[in-house]
Amino acid sequence: MKLIRVKRRTKLENRFAPKMGRVNAKVTYIKKQFLGVPIATLHKYRETYSGEVKDCVECQLSR
Repeated sequence: MKLIRVKRRTKLENRFAPKMGRVNAKVTYIKKQFLGVPIATLHKYRETYSGEVKDCVECQLSR
């Protein structure tokens, strides 16, 4: 059994983009886990409607 793992999880979230307004986007979280307990989020990114992958820093959760 590994002590430290890196897990990737995708879920659907409501986001706000300044140019488009409210957007339903698939957001992928990459988290570091120690014995199955999440320690830190290493990176998160989202997939746009056109299939392009963008960093989540570019959009906000609320207006």
